Amino acid sequence: MAVPPRRFGVFLVALLLTALPACDDDPRPSSPDAGPYVWDGTYEELVDRGEWIDPGHPFAPCTFDTRDATGSACEELARFDTSACAPAALAAVPLEGIYQSSLRVARPLDDGGTRTFAFSTGFRLQDHAAASTMFDRPLIHQDTREGRFVLTGRTRNSQETTTLVGCQTPSPHVITGCFAQCRGNRLTYSGTFEASRVALQHGEPESSGDLTLVAERPVSLGMPVDVYVHQGYAYVVSVFRPGRDGGLSVFDVTNPRTPTLRTTISLPDDSFWNGVWAKGNTLYIASEARGVLVYDISQPAAPLFIRNLPTGDVYGTHTVLVDGDRLYAMSGAVGTYVYDLTTPQDPVLRTVITFPGEFGEDGPHDAFAHENRLYLSNASGGYVIVDVSNLDDVRMLGQYIGRQWAHHNAVGTFAGKTLAFEGGEFDGSHLRVLDVTDPARIALIGEFRMRQATSMHNLILRGNRLYIAWYHEGLRVLDVSNPTQPKQVAHYHTFREEDPHRGDSLFEGAIGIRVPGDGYVYTVDTSRGLLVFNEL
Repeated sequence: MAVPPRRFGVFLVALLLTALPACDDDPRPSSPDAGPYVWDGTYEELVDRGEWIDPGHPFAPCTFDTRDATGSACEELARFDTSACAPAALAAVPLEGIYQSSLRVARPLDDGGTRTFAFSTGFRLQDHAAASTMFDRPLIHQDTREGRFVLTGRTRNSQETTTLVGCQTPSPHVITGCFAQCRGNRLTYSGTFEASRVALQHGEPESSGDLTLVAERPVSLGMPVDVYVHQGYAYVVSVFRPGRDGGLSVFDVTNPRTPTLRTTISLPDDSFWNGVWAKGNTLYIASEARGVLVYDISQPAAPLFIRNLPTGDVYGTHTVLVDGDRLYAMSGAVGTYVYDLTTPQDPVLRTVITFPGEFGEDGPHDAFAHENRLYLSNASGGYVIVDVSNLDDVRMLGQYIGRQWAHHNAVGTFAGKTLAFEGGEFDGSHLRVLDVTDPARIALIGEFRMRQATSMHNLILRGNRLYIAWYHEGLRVLDVSNPTQPKQVAHYHTFREEDPHRGDSLFEGAIGIRVPGDGYVYTVDTSRGLLVFNEL
């Protein structure tokens, strides 16, 4: 899951006739090389188009008058010119559903050109403002009568106000129009928007490719965000959701088709547990408040707290990764803490990996370890490759900035080349395939995109299958045997509007994923909890 952003942050492989314990999740590829191939290792380097691709024109034929606009202008409906709009079509829009919007801004440049960009806003539409939401809060104004479509919402800290005024419905479950956004006492952005009802506007069946949901269990703590499967147990961590503290939920998955909740754990004033990993009889949890929490799981159903490893006063730890006898703890505020796990329950700090200036912007969000290299997803600081063969002499080998917020990645060997499957977060985020054989000369060689109004999240590489938790798009399984042309072979839509605690955020749906090698895929959905699928 993203740090709260600056704007506020698969055909059954084996039908088990007897219960099998879940295996350790190895962060490295399942084989030295991911063949068989339909790819000979050649490619044409691609131009990075970034996350959101501009359609080249406004979304709707309406405008907002920005003259003399102050902070209250966003609520002045007279500033919106909707004379070329289609009120009869808007009147037919059902007053229900969760939408994700791309808000397009076009700004003139001094050279006569125009800079365009977009950001997202979600809303839940009901028949009146008290039931409808934006920013997961009740609207402060709604007028959806007689062909009008006006929604005004305010962020939780009340610093940002956004008004959406509908204009057209170019296709089913899509609304376009104009918007204005104010912060404090000034107008910050205005332009046009396209809103998609994400649960309905995908044009796909619930599932495809023999991908079957074999078990589902709710999680009562907070909003579940990550899972680690180890020694027959699934450890699910959650972050705070208003009215529901985060923590740890432990499921017995000795039989993955019948998960059984064994215990839940939460700590006072520590309600943002975002990542989890295990080694032997030790569990490591990323805590925003306390850094890394270390638990003894020699009794897997009853974790025993041992200690915490502080990783900074500002943010703590966002994600954790175990590779051999090393624990990597990513702290966005500071850097990557590296611990020696010769004694797993007594980690010893060896070094903190940081980068000056642009390399450290936002800080590390997640990482992947492969053949003595650490592949760091460094948020807006780019995708960074580090030599960690000698912790006394850590060296940066290369960096790929591209045009995407670097969030998560997996690395493997294909046709003798080292390839990274890397993804971002926020609207328009998608899969990029990078040739990182020479870290000093990283090349973009492939892409896979879904709808621009949605975001991908975590991914797992197993041979030539890539499993992706793609928020509103659910679980996606790609065949990457030709990594220059990733091809979807299965999917399952986990996002449903009617699920309890479902919000209007961009960060809703399939979020966490593990493929431990027991024939099953374990996915976490932010509302539905733990979902177990067959592995392809």
